[in-house]
Amino acid sequence: MFSINPLSLGRVIVSCSIVKANWKRALPVQLMLVFAVTRWPGLMPLNFSAAYALSFCAGLYFPRRMAYWLPLSALVLSDLALDFYYYFSLHIDAFKPTQLINYAAYTSIIWLGTRFSSRAPLLKLVAGGIVGAVLFYLITNTAAWFFNPFQNPEYTRRFSGWLIALTKGTAGYPETWHFFRNTLFSGGLFTAFFAGAMKLSDREDAAEEKPQVEEGATEESQA
Repeated sequence: MFSINPLSLGRVIVSCSIVKANWKRALPVQLMLVFAVTRWPGLMPLNFSAAYALSFCAGLYFPRRMAYWLPLSALVLSDLALDFYYYFSLHIDAFKPTQLINYAAYTSIIWLGTRFSSRAPLLKLVAGGIVGAVLFYLITNTAAWFFNPFQNPEYTRRFSGWLIALTKGTAGYPETWHFFRNTLFSGGLFTAFFAGAMKLSDREDAAEEKPQVEEGATEESQA
């Protein structure tokens, strides 16, 4: 009776696993591409960005050595590109030393991602992405209030001044809670997109490998 060599079947399964593993290794590149698209000037509303979810998912999925340097490098390079664009095209000097606070906030979000397990339920991961967005908002707006680089008169060194920085902002500009809404929504949305794609991929992997293993065991017993 015809039978399949278990070793041959094992090689097939291993080969499929290598292909899928290579696809998952490309995840960092895929996330960087999505992130780069969302940073195109005028494409997204203010503070609506994949950066928060990118940082969280980098800590969640990337190898530890890559989790910090790759997303932070992408953020720095994209910020420099935007600064040059604003300077040469719009004649706006967008670079400010306080921009460095953003990278400290992104680093904290990456660290937050490392505290989660990729096997956690999707809702828990989305909640983690939202917490990361909240963390970014609190850190950057607190820094804007404390250093006050634009000398906003509302940002007094009192608790009330801090609350104004977090909720109302400077007169003549959109209130900061509008930015917070965009930050919160985009953090949850892009985290759901990235983590949901990984969950779906893992589920498909499990569904494909199970029949192969069962088929190999059945044919081996019949032989």
